[in-house]
Amino acid sequence: MEAHSSDATIAMGSRVVEPSVSNALPHFAPLAIFPLVVCAAVYGGWWLAGPLVFFTLADRFDRLFGLEERNMDPATTHESQLFLYKLSLWLWGVFWPVTFVFSLWQVLVSGHLALWEVGCMAAILTLVGQTVFIVGHELVHRRVLWERRLGEFLLASSSYPHYATEHVYIHHPRVCTPLDPGSAPKGVGFWQYLLPEIRNNLLGAWRFELRRLRRRHLPPWHHTNAFWRYTVQIVFWYGLLVWWGGPWALLIYLILCGSVVFSMKVSNYVQHYGLRRIRMPTGRYEPVKPRHAWSAAYKFTNWLYYNMQRHADHHTSNRRYPLLQHHGEEVSPQLPGSYIQMNSLAMFPKRWFETIHPLLDRQRAQFYPEIDDWSAYDSRAFAERPDAFDAITEIHASAPRLAEWINRSPALLDRLRDREFTDLELPDGIGPDPEFEAIARCGLARLYWTHELDLPEMKAQLDDIHVQDAGEAVEAALEWSNGKVFQIAVHVMRGSLSIAEAGTTLSRVAQASIATVLAAVEEDFADRGRPRASGGVAVVVPGLLTNGEAMPGEVLDVRFVYEGGPAKYHEALCRRFRKALRALSRNNLLLAPLPRGALDEFHSFDAFAENLRNPGSGAELLALARARCAFVSGDAAVGERVEQALRDALGQEAARELLLAELRDAGERGVEPDLTSIAGMRGGLGDIERAALYLHVTPNGHAPELPEYDAGAAFRAASRRGLIAEGDAERLAAAAGLWRNLDGSLRLIAADEFAPDTATSTVKAAIAEACGLDDFDTLPATIRDTASRTAAHIDALCT
Repeated sequence: MEAHSSDATIAMGSRVVEPSVSNALPHFAPLAIFPLVVCAAVYGGWWLAGPLVFFTLADRFDRLFGLEERNMDPATTHESQLFLYKLSLWLWGVFWPVTFVFSLWQVLVSGHLALWEVGCMAAILTLVGQTVFIVGHELVHRRVLWERRLGEFLLASSSYPHYATEHVYIHHPRVCTPLDPGSAPKGVGFWQYLLPEIRNNLLGAWRFELRRLRRRHLPPWHHTNAFWRYTVQIVFWYGLLVWWGGPWALLIYLILCGSVVFSMKVSNYVQHYGLRRIRMPTGRYEPVKPRHAWSAAYKFTNWLYYNMQRHADHHTSNRRYPLLQHHGEEVSPQLPGSYIQMNSLAMFPKRWFETIHPLLDRQRAQFYPEIDDWSAYDSRAFAERPDAFDAITEIHASAPRLAEWINRSPALLDRLRDREFTDLELPDGIGPDPEFEAIARCGLARLYWTHELDLPEMKAQLDDIHVQDAGEAVEAALEWSNGKVFQIAVHVMRGSLSIAEAGTTLSRVAQASIATVLAAVEEDFADRGRPRASGGVAVVVPGLLTNGEAMPGEVLDVRFVYEGGPAKYHEALCRRFRKALRALSRNNLLLAPLPRGALDEFHSFDAFAENLRNPGSGAELLALARARCAFVSGDAAVGERVEQALRDALGQEAARELLLAELRDAGERGVEPDLTSIAGMRGGLGDIERAALYLHVTPNGHAPELPEYDAGAAFRAASRRGLIAEGDAERLAAAAGLWRNLDGSLRLIAADEFAPDTATSTVKAAIAEACGLDDFDTLPATIRDTASRTAAHIDALCT
């Protein structure tokens, strides 16, 4: 019998309540609503107030009757002693269909109610429907077949019979895990939760039935598919409504059912909000315990809703509602009010979070003191990719930037299963010791990403993706690029790639995706049948993006330079290039979003060369020093002429004088050296890049070779030419490396608003390691010392 289970024990420390007529009678109180509803449907007017008052006064009755923390003992209670308790539920199966049909007849057919009275009746039936839903929920859990079928029929009156499958077979075994859409993670508001929960209820129930039939080698249309029953029940109710009142009746009924479902979804949201079962090392989740549902002990609400507030015990047993145990705060988190009050609060997310989050944090600290960081459990990535929990936990602990990425796009985690990634992840135990294994993993990753996966190979991978037009090429390149950026970032997080190696590889990713997209645009443009123009278009990308030092958040600064004619042909092609590149920059992990009006620079070659002769600032010169022709449409000689013009511009004496003037003016800046100011502080990244370029521009006016430029190499080359001492060159090169590694680690690992005081020790250790330090706490002093020494070297260089 259901009342007897081998492990059924009364909650520890609770007082016992015996099954009796007097204790059962309060559960008949909800049945008093039926005569009130009938009178309201027949007479309208003030009679409508009766049912409304009945429900709206529940909160006051809770305060009047107080709490009920006593429990009935399941071990000593026989099934026969529960007859009256069960009868209070069964009577709903008799009274509700009759009352519901009668009320609908009065509303839709008799025509004696005014429009406002019809609205009130709809509200009344919605309120009663909430209890009907709860009764149906209780019945579908029973072992007796006719009770389960009665529960389905009651649920069907609210257009939700599939709940009988989804709730029992999906919600209960998966509760408080990401596999259960009914268990809302922390930080998800009710309005975010509602529609996915309704959708997943239906889809989950259907998929479960398909799996069940498949296990029995039966087709989906077999008569044992529960959806046949659900369809018949739904057709009965909808057919009755349409027969009586036509389309308007159907609309009213849909609104009524939607309101009932809405109210129950609020309750589902509250019952498990933020509670999580921890994932064990075996990959399974801990067993369901009373700590995995919110409890309340308000007496009247439990009478009205058949002990629904004892939800914690409902999930740990299959007891009938009178046997459900109230668990105190030592084993189950307690709500500060009744379910009715909390349901109302949940519809206002800000107020709900302010109320419930402190209680949730207390619950976690009480039951899981060993867990300090719950961000992985609360993440969207875990909700959508629960099988990747180990990777999600690692990322949340080590790389906030990557955590933002996977929570924005959980599909990125699938890239960690790609063969080119998994083949580089050597299993534990493959070497004689962990240090050997770490070195082997780093060696494999570096060999693949810096040598085997070169730019031609990346372009070949993109060419293997079949697309039919430029729009599809943008989508394919964006997905491919984001996957590669994420894989590279994970390797950096795990120490398999250095910041410098990541910058080189990310630059190749940018070049490959840009070139592939522009080639597709060129093909589309040519396919329009226009005669080809003479000359061509060079797409010039200044800055770090294509120079081997790219990092996430790079701004896509592009100059379109054309030569030949007609000019209108080239300008039309450039506009298409611009549109495609703007699309490529949206939701791109490597590229910053482009502002309106970006990429509007179309130049003839002569105008471009003239602009180069008059650079506006040292920053512009730095960008030009790293500029590359990422793509050439038409005559390849146009690209060669553009790169020659770039070299000529850097070889001018005017460029050298401009850089020298800015280096001298840098001494007037008063930016305090710290983590957030490395670009603008005296002796920081900006100054050292200008100094390197100043030395890179040869005194005799010969144009420097663009492919050779980077700050460290420029200092060492200047030392070989006798411009600075070898020791100074090495110190400046080391400073350039420090600034680049620090900037790269902040952009690749840390979050946008990085704050050392709140950062985890793992994140700080990763940043310190990227900068060649053993302890993050020494980084501020290192920054100050390096900036001071660099500023002194630059001052000496300018004299």
